[in-house]
Amino acid sequence: MRNNEIALSTKINLTDPVSVELAALAGFDCVWLDMEHTPSDWSAICDMIRTAKIYDMDAMVRVSKGSYSDLIKPLEADATGIVYPHLMSLEEAKQLVYFTRFHPIGRRPLDSGNADGKYCQIDMKDYVRQANEERFVMVQIEDPEVLPDIEKIAQLDGIDIIFFGPGDFSQGIGATGDFNHPLLVETRKKVAQVCKKYGNYCATPCGIQQLKEYIEMGYNFLNLGADVLGLGSYWKNLLDEAKKILSEYKKTGG
Repeated sequence: MRNNEIALSTKINLTDPVSVELAALAGFDCVWLDMEHTPSDWSAICDMIRTAKIYDMDAMVRVSKGSYSDLIKPLEADATGIVYPHLMSLEEAKQLVYFTRFHPIGRRPLDSGNADGKYCQIDMKDYVRQANEERFVMVQIEDPEVLPDIEKIAQLDGIDIIFFGPGDFSQGIGATGDFNHPLLVETRKKVAQVCKKYGNYCATPCGIQQLKEYIEMGYNFLNLGADVLGLGSYWKNLLDEAKKILSEYKKTGG
């Protein structure tokens, strides 16, 4: 993205590193791992991050909204970034920066004895520098309540990417699942405009049909699909074809 290119990720709902490996073999830039909605435990997350690293693919982890430890553990496991769901205010964004960025940006608790610090095998100052420069913090705009603060949030040092989440946003405006609702469409455009204005990156989930449209809108980090969608679609299509063949076979008296 620093080279003005488009980053493509895919969401991993399953807890097996094989899903991550398949995404890497397909050529994705990044996988989106999840600890908000999926039953992944820390061991599974660490294994999936390691798998991504083997293929030089980035891994981002959507955290649960808990203690500061829930925020920084994915980073210490060497994830490239974290995704913070349901950001509701400027003050919440400031607190997030405080806990996830080292001095002079914030006061993230310091421990270089994990994977991101090469288990104390790199200099402490280098560790802090690369953690602040090379790890991203993404916040999700999923609720209408946060919109009055969005410009100030985009100006915060320590917030790198703003992610528009249309699913929960549609619920928040009382139009669940209506992704063409005027307010939702307007907000999607506003997120891109604000990010461009203040030099942030912006992200959103995307169907293949919307890819060009969203890029032209200004989005430079787009999530395409999920492992469960791919597997579910493959199996359904396979079984539908098998049923057609069986039906024809019965008609011919087989």
